[in-house]
Amino acid sequence: MVDSLAATPLLSWHRSAGATLVPFAGYEMPIQYGSIVSEHQACRQAAALFDVSHMGRLRFDGEGSAELLDHLLTRRVVGMKPGQVRYALMCNAEGGVLDDVLVSRLETPSGTGYHLLVVNASNRQKILKWIAPHLAEFPTVTMSDRTDLTAMIAVQGPRAVEACGRLFNADLSKLRYYRGVVTDQFSKPAIVTRTGYTGEDGIEVIVRAEEATRVWENLLLAGRDHGFVAAGLGARDTLRLEAGMPLYGHELNEQINPLDAGLGFACNLEGRSFVGDEALREAQRRGPARTRVGLLPEGRRPVREHCNIVDGDGQVVGEVTSGGPSPTLGHPIAMGYVDNALSQLGTTVQIDNRGRLQPAVVTALPFYKRGQ
Repeated sequence: MVDSLAATPLLSWHRSAGATLVPFAGYEMPIQYGSIVSEHQACRQAAALFDVSHMGRLRFDGEGSAELLDHLLTRRVVGMKPGQVRYALMCNAEGGVLDDVLVSRLETPSGTGYHLLVVNASNRQKILKWIAPHLAEFPTVTMSDRTDLTAMIAVQGPRAVEACGRLFNADLSKLRYYRGVVTDQFSKPAIVTRTGYTGEDGIEVIVRAEEATRVWENLLLAGRDHGFVAAGLGARDTLRLEAGMPLYGHELNEQINPLDAGLGFACNLEGRSFVGDEALREAQRRGPARTRVGLLPEGRRPVREHCNIVDGDGQVVGEVTSGGPSPTLGHPIAMGYVDNALSQLGTTVQIDNRGRLQPAVVTALPFYKRGQ
């Protein structure tokens, strides 16, 4: 393995468990421990643990933190109450997506308020550089990169909250979706949020790096009788694809605006200004030129990202951004961008799958929704 790769606090555990390790966003990460399909199904049926410590965790303290983040994010941060978590985009002046993030308003046990921003691992350094000049305009705000000092563990699945709740000094059953709490796990500090990236219920836990292995093993032990497993990036990708969730570098980048990506719900354009707001208002006025859609390819052959999408005349009208077999549905699924005129549900397009045209039907997202 390349020496320059970073290690999460759980890397030794992954190695001891026989995980297949791959380079990802500068880290040596587990892609699977055994079967990706088995890990995927365990998450849908019970719960799975994911090491997501590679994601960036940036803490903002001081008066003006909410105003700074409000200036940088597409959703309102000013007025968030303690415990609230919001999904938002950070855009450039042209409205392109620099990153998609979670912002939390939290309170320490002593009542000190602060904000936490969770960013994608591959974008962490870019976002730190992007925020720096804006931070200078808010001299009372401090930003600290907590990524290397902490670990982040996602426990996702229908049994996650029930089985893990007793480990924390907080009633997680009363923690609503997209809410978080600063608590402790066996007297050690922990942040627990009811969030995730799999389409399932579950929690994400942030603890000190030195506590990571102990907490990971406690969470696995809590779900031992329920079928909890450790899962890698492979299952995480198939789960989020089924849930229709965009992934930075696939469905999102600096040339795509949130409206074309179907993320208008995460853009508060009325009565406020933020970096990129004018560009997004203009994009809203002119309407989308392209639209993110779900695709159901005919047959059993999976399609992959970068496959061209063509119309009946053979003209390229879009591109697949993510694709593969769906372990839950039992057939191939994909996401991609098509010209807006071809984005109507039920439209048939062709996917150029390595030189062979494969019909596919434009369909609604998500492909999978829990409880249905």
